[in-house]
Amino acid sequence: MKIKLFTVPNMITLGNLLCGCGAIVSSLVYGDFTLALIFVVASAVCDFFDGFTARLLRQYSDIGVQLDSLADMVSFGVAPSAIVYAFAAQATTHFALPAVVAECLVYVPFIMAAFSALRLAKFNLDETQHETFEGLPTPANALFCASLVFAVVSSGKSIDVEWLALVSVVMALLLVSPIRMFSFKLKSLAWSKNKSQYIFLALAIVALLTLGVYSVPTIIVLYIVISTVGWLFCKK
Repeated sequence: MKIKLFTVPNMITLGNLLCGCGAIVSSLVYGDFTLALIFVVASAVCDFFDGFTARLLRQYSDIGVQLDSLADMVSFGVAPSAIVYAFAAQATTHFALPAVVAECLVYVPFIMAAFSALRLAKFNLDETQHETFEGLPTPANALFCASLVFAVVSSGKSIDVEWLALVSVVMALLLVSPIRMFSFKLKSLAWSKNKSQYIFLALAIVALLTLGVYSVPTIIVLYIVISTVGWLFCKK
Protein backbone atom coordinates (compact mmCIF):
# COMPACT_ATOMS: atom_id res chain seq x y z
CA MET A 1 0.00 0.00 0.00
CA LYS A 2 1.47 3.34 -1.09
CA ILE A 3 1.10 6.05 1.52
CA LYS A 4 1.76 9.70 0.72
CA LEU A 5 3.44 11.30 3.71
CA PHE A 6 4.47 14.71 2.43
CA THR A 7 1.20 16.27 1.33
CA VAL A 8 0.35 19.93 1.95
CA PRO A 9 -2.30 19.15 4.63
CA ASN A 10 0.13 16.81 6.42
CA MET A 11 2.82 19.49 6.45
CA ILE A 12 0.37 21.94 8.02
CA THR A 13 -0.55 19.29 10.59
CA LEU A 14 3.13 18.86 11.42
CA GLY A 15 3.29 22.63 11.85
CA ASN A 16 0.54 22.22 14.45
CA LEU A 17 2.62 19.59 16.24
CA LEU A 18 5.82 21.66 16.15
CA CYS A 19 4.01 24.70 17.55
CA GLY A 20 2.73 22.47 20.34
CA CYS A 21 6.30 21.45 21.10
CA GLY A 22 7.22 25.13 21.18
CA ALA A 23 4.46 25.82 23.73
CA ILE A 24 5.74 23.01 25.95
CA VAL A 25 9.35 24.21 25.81
CA SER A 26 8.34 27.86 26.33
CA SER A 27 6.45 27.06 29.52
CA LEU A 28 8.58 24.31 31.07
CA VAL A 29 12.06 25.51 30.14
CA TYR A 30 11.76 29.28 29.89
CA GLY A 31 8.61 30.03 31.89
CA ASP A 32 7.51 32.30 29.04
CA PHE A 33 3.72 32.06 29.10
CA THR A 34 3.25 34.77 26.48
CA LEU A 35 5.25 32.80 23.94
CA ALA A 36 3.46 29.62 25.02
CA LEU A 37 0.10 31.24 24.24
CA ILE A 38 1.36 32.40 20.84
CA PHE A 39 2.41 28.85 20.01
CA VAL A 40 -0.97 27.45 21.12
CA VAL A 41 -2.80 29.99 18.95
CA ALA A 42 -0.52 29.08 16.03
CA SER A 43 -1.33 25.40 16.61
CA ALA A 44 -5.05 26.18 16.52
CA VAL A 45 -4.63 28.08 13.25
CA CYS A 46 -2.74 25.14 11.72
CA ASP A 47 -5.39 22.75 13.04
CA PHE A 48 -8.05 24.73 11.18
CA PHE A 49 -6.17 25.06 7.92
CA ASP A 50 -5.00 21.46 7.58
CA GLY A 51 -8.61 20.27 7.27
CA PHE A 52 -9.53 23.26 5.11
CA THR A 53 -6.58 22.57 2.80
CA ALA A 54 -7.37 18.86 2.61
CA ARG A 55 -10.90 19.70 1.44
CA LEU A 56 -9.68 22.38 -0.96
CA LEU A 57 -7.02 20.19 -2.59
CA ARG A 58 -9.02 16.96 -2.22
CA GLN A 59 -6.11 15.38 -0.38
CA TYR A 60 -8.05 13.29 2.12
CA SER A 61 -6.20 10.33 3.60
CA ASP A 62 -6.43 7.94 6.53
CA ILE A 63 -2.90 8.85 7.56
CA GLY A 64 -3.94 12.50 7.65
CA VAL A 65 -6.70 11.66 10.11
CA GLN A 66 -4.31 9.76 12.37
CA LEU A 67 -1.61 12.40 12.10
CA ASP A 68 -4.10 15.11 13.03
CA SER A 69 -4.99 13.32 16.27
CA LEU A 70 -1.33 12.76 17.15
CA ALA A 71 -0.56 16.43 16.58
CA ASP A 72 -3.62 17.49 18.59
CA MET A 73 -2.51 15.28 21.47
CA VAL A 74 0.75 17.22 21.69
CA SER A 75 -0.58 20.72 21.03
CA PHE A 76 -3.94 20.54 22.79
CA GLY A 77 -3.35 17.75 25.30
CA VAL A 78 0.21 17.85 26.61
CA ALA A 79 0.89 21.56 25.96
CA PRO A 80 -1.97 23.02 28.07
CA SER A 81 -1.15 20.57 30.85
CA ALA A 82 2.50 21.64 30.77
CA ILE A 83 1.55 25.33 30.79
CA VAL A 84 -0.73 25.00 33.82
CA TYR A 85 1.81 22.74 35.57
CA ALA A 86 4.62 25.25 35.04
CA PHE A 87 2.43 28.00 36.45
CA ALA A 88 1.22 25.85 39.35
CA ALA A 89 4.83 25.06 40.29
CA GLN A 90 5.22 28.78 41.05
CA ALA A 91 1.91 29.11 42.92
CA THR A 92 1.33 29.06 46.67
CA THR A 93 -1.28 27.25 48.74
CA HIS A 94 -4.17 29.08 50.40
CA PHE A 95 -5.23 26.53 52.99
CA ALA A 96 -1.77 25.85 54.47
CA LEU A 97 -1.73 22.33 53.08
CA PRO A 98 1.06 19.90 53.98
CA ALA A 99 4.00 20.16 51.62
CA VAL A 100 3.46 16.68 50.20
CA VAL A 101 -0.20 17.46 49.36
CA ALA A 102 0.69 20.77 47.73
CA GLU A 103 3.39 19.01 45.70
CA CYS A 104 0.88 16.44 44.46
CA LEU A 105 -1.59 19.14 43.46
CA VAL A 106 1.04 20.68 41.19
CA TYR A 107 0.88 17.58 38.97
CA VAL A 108 -2.93 17.47 38.72
CA PRO A 109 -2.98 19.50 35.46
CA PHE A 110 -1.61 16.48 33.60
CA ILE A 111 -5.00 14.84 34.03
CA MET A 112 -6.03 17.06 31.12
CA ALA A 113 -3.46 15.31 28.91
CA ALA A 114 -4.89 11.91 29.85
CA PHE A 115 -8.48 12.95 29.24
CA SER A 116 -7.51 14.67 25.99
CA ALA A 117 -6.23 11.29 24.76
CA LEU A 118 -9.61 9.75 25.62
CA ARG A 119 -11.42 12.64 23.93
CA LEU A 120 -9.40 12.34 20.71
CA ALA A 121 -9.67 8.55 20.55
CA LYS A 122 -13.43 8.75 20.97
CA PHE A 123 -13.72 11.50 18.37
CA ASN A 124 -12.00 9.33 15.75
CA LEU A 125 -14.59 6.57 16.23
CA ASP A 126 -17.72 8.65 16.82
CA GLU A 127 -19.69 9.33 13.64
CA THR A 128 -22.08 11.74 15.40
CA GLN A 129 -19.57 14.58 15.81
CA HIS A 130 -19.52 15.99 12.29
CA GLU A 131 -21.83 18.93 13.03
CA THR A 132 -21.60 19.14 16.84
CA PHE A 133 -19.03 17.95 19.35
CA GLU A 134 -19.60 15.68 22.32
CA GLY A 135 -17.52 17.13 25.10
CA LEU A 136 -15.25 20.17 25.00
CA PRO A 137 -12.98 20.20 21.92
CA THR A 138 -9.30 19.93 22.83
CA PRO A 139 -8.30 23.17 21.03
CA ALA A 140 -10.83 25.11 23.13
CA ASN A 141 -9.40 23.63 26.32
CA ALA A 142 -5.84 24.47 25.25
CA LEU A 143 -6.76 28.07 24.39
CA PHE A 144 -8.54 28.45 27.73
CA CYS A 145 -5.60 27.18 29.78
CA ALA A 146 -2.92 29.11 27.90
CA SER A 147 -4.90 32.36 27.83
CA LEU A 148 -5.91 32.09 31.50
CA VAL A 149 -2.30 31.69 32.64
CA PHE A 150 -1.21 34.50 30.32
CA ALA A 151 -3.95 36.79 31.65
CA VAL A 152 -3.11 36.13 35.29
CA VAL A 153 0.62 36.65 34.73
CA SER A 154 0.04 39.81 32.66
CA SER A 155 -2.22 41.34 35.30
CA GLY A 156 0.30 40.66 38.06
CA LYS A 157 -2.17 38.54 40.02
CA SER A 158 -1.88 34.96 41.22
CA ILE A 159 -3.99 31.83 41.59
CA ASP A 160 -3.56 29.36 44.44
CA VAL A 161 -2.43 25.88 43.48
CA GLU A 162 -5.70 24.44 44.84
CA TRP A 163 -7.73 26.45 42.34
CA LEU A 164 -5.44 25.51 39.48
CA ALA A 165 -5.90 21.84 40.36
CA LEU A 166 -9.68 22.28 40.53
CA VAL A 167 -9.81 24.06 37.18
CA SER A 168 -7.71 21.28 35.65
CA VAL A 169 -10.09 18.59 36.91
CA VAL A 170 -13.18 20.48 35.71
CA MET A 171 -11.71 21.04 32.24
CA ALA A 172 -10.63 17.39 32.04
CA LEU A 173 -14.15 16.23 32.86
CA LEU A 174 -15.62 18.60 30.28
CA LEU A 175 -13.41 16.99 27.63
CA VAL A 176 -15.15 13.63 28.09
CA SER A 177 -18.58 14.90 29.13
CA PRO A 178 -21.76 14.03 27.17
CA ILE A 179 -22.53 17.73 26.64
CA ARG A 180 -23.05 18.55 22.98
CA MET A 181 -20.94 21.58 22.01
CA PHE A 182 -21.89 23.53 18.91
CA SER A 183 -19.49 23.99 16.00
CA PHE A 184 -19.24 26.64 13.29
CA LYS A 185 -19.79 24.24 10.40
CA LEU A 186 -22.93 26.07 9.33
CA LYS A 187 -25.20 24.65 6.64
CA SER A 188 -27.08 27.94 6.42
CA LEU A 189 -27.09 31.43 7.93
CA ALA A 190 -30.65 31.17 9.23
CA TRP A 191 -31.14 32.48 12.78
CA SER A 192 -33.49 29.63 13.68
CA LYS A 193 -30.80 27.02 13.02
CA ASN A 194 -27.83 28.91 14.48
CA LYS A 195 -29.11 30.69 17.58
CA SER A 196 -26.26 29.44 19.77
CA GLN A 197 -23.59 30.50 17.29
CA TYR A 198 -25.00 34.02 16.83
CA ILE A 199 -25.49 34.61 20.55
CA PHE A 200 -21.97 33.38 21.20
CA LEU A 201 -20.44 35.64 18.54
CA ALA A 202 -22.25 38.69 19.91
CA LEU A 203 -21.10 38.03 23.48
CA ALA A 204 -17.58 37.20 22.28
CA ILE A 205 -17.30 40.59 20.57
CA VAL A 206 -18.44 42.33 23.76
CA ALA A 207 -15.86 40.37 25.76
CA LEU A 208 -13.06 41.27 23.35
CA LEU A 209 -13.93 44.96 23.58
CA THR A 210 -14.29 45.13 27.36
CA LEU A 211 -12.24 42.48 29.17
CA GLY A 212 -8.74 42.91 27.80
CA VAL A 213 -6.40 40.02 28.62
CA TYR A 214 -9.24 38.08 30.25
CA SER A 215 -11.35 38.13 27.08
CA VAL A 216 -10.16 34.80 25.63
CA PRO A 217 -10.72 32.61 28.73
CA THR A 218 -14.07 34.37 29.20
CA ILE A 219 -15.03 33.58 25.60
CA ILE A 220 -14.24 29.89 26.13
CA VAL A 221 -16.39 29.89 29.28
CA LEU A 222 -19.20 31.52 27.27
CA TYR A 223 -18.85 28.77 24.67
CA ILE A 224 -19.19 26.10 27.36
CA VAL A 225 -22.15 27.78 29.07
CA ILE A 226 -24.10 28.50 25.86
CA SER A 227 -23.46 24.97 24.56
CA THR A 228 -24.57 23.45 27.86
CA VAL A 229 -27.77 25.51 27.98
CA GLY A 230 -28.58 24.60 24.39
CA TRP A 231 -27.89 20.92 25.08
CA LEU A 232 -30.13 20.88 28.16
CA PHE A 233 -32.88 22.67 26.25
CA CYS A 234 -32.70 20.13 23.42
CA LYS A 235 -32.84 17.23 25.89
CA LYS A 236 -36.05 18.61 27.38
